[in-house]
Amino acid sequence: MSELNITHTRAVWIDIPVKDLDRAKDFYAKTLNIEVLIEQFGDIRFGVLEHDEGNGGCLVIQPENVGHQGPLVYLNANSRIQEATKQAEENGGKILEPIHSIGPHGFRSIIEDSEGSEGNRVALHSETDS
Repeated sequence: MSELNITHTRAVWIDIPVKDLDRAKDFYAKTLNIEVLIEQFGDIRFGVLEHDEGNGGCLVIQPENVGHQGPLVYLNANSRIQEATKQAEENGGKILEPIHSIGPHGFRSIIEDSEGSEGNRVALHSETDS
């Protein structure tokens, strides 16, 4: 992972479908320890994941696209994967796979976000298991 990605929580760019933007904003902000800014363009409200120095993503209201069938996106929780996984569960998410080694590529946990029984599955990634 590059120094930029170690320092900042992001993948290249991600549109994460959500049903309830305000709830999803709180979930991702607390789980990833970042700012999520609610913006509006015309009639469309969306939440932009903090990405000052690199790539980012946004939360888009698309209930029809919420679910496990989408791509597995790895989000950076470097050096705080224990806390990030805990925050995910405490803020309405579910741990699908607890923290485990992925060999020379570090550690990950796979969580379901706070969208409920049809939630999005995302991976939290860290170079260490702390």
